[in-house]
Amino acid sequence: MAIVATNLKKGQCIKHDGDTGVILGLEHRTPGKGNALVAATIRSFSSGKTKSIRFASSDKVDVIDTDRQKLEFSYNDPSGYHFMDLTTYETITLETALVADYTDYLKEGLGVEVLFIEGNAVSLDLPATVELEVTDAADGLKGDTANNPTKPATLETGKVVQVPLFVKPGDVLKVNTQDGSYLGRA
Repeated sequence: MAIVATNLKKGQCIKHDGDTGVILGLEHRTPGKGNALVAATIRSFSSGKTKSIRFASSDKVDVIDTDRQKLEFSYNDPSGYHFMDLTTYETITLETALVADYTDYLKEGLGVEVLFIEGNAVSLDLPATVELEVTDAADGLKGDTANNPTKPATLETGKVVQVPLFVKPGDVLKVNTQDGSYLGRA
């Protein structure tokens, strides 16, 4: 389905120059001379890279039909990462390559949103924060309290984050999934 570039919306998936991607941002520009432009920031599904594309306001853009499903992570094995559809209780297996950037945050029961294009999973969206248990944390040095000191802590998924000195094994922490930073105790 083709629509005029001025009707594009953030989050839509488009096909442009043989590549498919999701629109991350849009900006309508009207220069002093000439026609209006639509500048779209797009993340390619094939390469994962972000690029900016300019469309004339009258250009037709191919919009792809998509399906977003809320799934719950169950387990992983050599064949991939297995998620359960909570409405049909069907198991959906995603390739390791698609999930590779998110493995440090996946634990059993975590709800994620998966984007499907023409029946194929193309991207995974995690919640903004996840709660993970500390499995190993070094003891803080007594008296080392200047300049907001931190120490490394290993979480249940194997991720290592910098945490305050008072955090100990068994604590459950909130972790930001965008940058992997410690946000506080849960």
